[in-house]
Amino acid sequence: MKNTNLAPALILGGTIALGLVGSGSYLNDAVQSWKQADRVVSVKGLAEREVEADLVLWPLSFAVAADNLADLYQAIDEARNKVTAFLTQAGFSKDELSFAAPVVEDQWANQYGEQRPPQRYKADAVLLVRSQQVANVKKTQPESAQLVSQGVLLTQRYEHKIQYIFTRLNEIKPQMIAEATANARQAAQQFAEDADASVGAIRSAQQGYFSVEDLDSYTPDIKQVRVVTNVEYLLN
Repeated sequence: MKNTNLAPALILGGTIALGLVGSGSYLNDAVQSWKQADRVVSVKGLAEREVEADLVLWPLSFAVAADNLADLYQAIDEARNKVTAFLTQAGFSKDELSFAAPVVEDQWANQYGEQRPPQRYKADAVLLVRSQQVANVKKTQPESAQLVSQGVLLTQRYEHKIQYIFTRLNEIKPQMIAEATANARQAAQQFAEDADASVGAIRSAQQGYFSVEDLDSYTPDIKQVRVVTNVEYLLN
């Protein structure tokens, strides 16, 4: 009778023991997985390069005034022809020049008790040089002051400032990404040495945004290209 009562207890005890062993094995695997996942280093890699602009937008803006519209448009044509002749003589082709529609203002239209300007109509016009001759634009720009002596009233406006552009970014992207990744790996190796470990495979990588900015305000024709990558490495 006693042996009959003992059997269920032994079975229950064995089941609990097996459960504890299994639970311990599971916890051990979980800890090992957590430790493995924790052995990761996240670093940033930087690549920078100075490049020369290969496209320039040079707007030459000028203003004319006249008593009537017919004389105004004649003055616009005369000024435009003088600017065009100056630029073609400097080595720019007509394909590199474009003329925007002038902005005409009736200076008497909104006068309330103020002294009227001597001429009723005024026009602001822009002749745009779009060229890959960056060096020639830099040389010719200071010489454009001689247009004033020819009767062309050159004007300066913020929206008409010269722009230097770098268009070959796609050509240098692959190499710069490789440089940024190599820079990130160097940082990871330094971290691994301090942690008494070694750098393993890349776990994840994210390319940053490419920025192209003027080197400084005095040399806008030289650009600084910059990219940052975010890389996670496994540590062994």
